[in-house]
Amino acid sequence: MIPVERHQQILALVSERGVVSIAELTERLGVSHMTIRRDLQKLEEQGAVLTVSGGVQSAERVAMEPSHQDKEGMFSQQKAAIGQLAARQIPINSCIYLDAGTTTLALARQIGDRDDLTVVTNDFVIAAYLLEHSQCKLIHTGGTVCRENRSCVGAAAAQALSHLFIDLAFISASSWSMRGLSTPSEDKVMVKKAIVEVSRRCILLSDTSKHGKVATYLALPISAFDAIITDSNLPEAVQAAIRQANITLLMANI
Repeated sequence: MIPVERHQQILALVSERGVVSIAELTERLGVSHMTIRRDLQKLEEQGAVLTVSGGVQSAERVAMEPSHQDKEGMFSQQKAAIGQLAARQIPINSCIYLDAGTTTLALARQIGDRDDLTVVTNDFVIAAYLLEHSQCKLIHTGGTVCRENRSCVGAAAAQALSHLFIDLAFISASSWSMRGLSTPSEDKVMVKKAIVEVSRRCILLSDTSKHGKVATYLALPISAFDAIITDSNLPEAVQAAIRQANITLLMANI
C-alpha cells in the first residue's frame, strides 16, 4: 500500500471514530510503528490531524476568528469558571498580561477588587472594564486596531511589550493542540511571541472548544507555556500528553 492510500485510510478512520490509537493503525494497515508515525507527522503538517498521546484525532481548521461580540456569548459558563480558577494563580503585587479575548475578559472580571496589580493588555474591552471596576495600574499596548476583536495587534503592540517585564502572562487562543497555539491572523503572531519573550511565566487560558483546531499561522509551540487552564471536558489522552510535556494542567469543574 502506497503512502497516499494509507493516508486516505487513516483520515477515513479518524473521521469515523474521532480518536484512533497508533497500535490500531499499525494492525489495520499492516505496517510498522515508525511508518505510521511518519504518516501522522505528514498529515499533521498538512493540518489534517492532530497527534495525541499514543494516537491521533481529527483536526478542525479555523479560517477566521469570530468577532468579540459573537465570542462573548459562547461557552460563557466555562469561561467564567476558568476565569475564577486563573484569578487564584495571581500572586500579590504582580505585573500581569491579559491577552485579547473573552476568556481573559472573564479573568479581568475576577480581579476588580485587586489594587495590588499592574495589568497590561492589548484588549480595549478588558481595559475599559478595569478602568471602571478596579484600582489596578493599567497599561494598554496600543498598536494597529483590530475592530472585530476590539484589540491591538501588529508590530507597534509587540514593540510596546518589548519594554516591559511581566510576572505572569495569560494568553488566549482561538485554536490549539499539542503542537501549539495557532491563529488565522498573522498580525497576532508577533504579539504573542513578544509577550512570551518578556514574561516570567505564561499560562494558556482557553475553554476546550478551542482544542483540536488548527489555523494557518503557528504562533507559539505548546512548550512556551508553563501551565494550561481549561475546563473539565478535555479528553483524557490530551490531559496525559500535557502532563507528559511537563506543563501544569488546571481544569475548572463545569
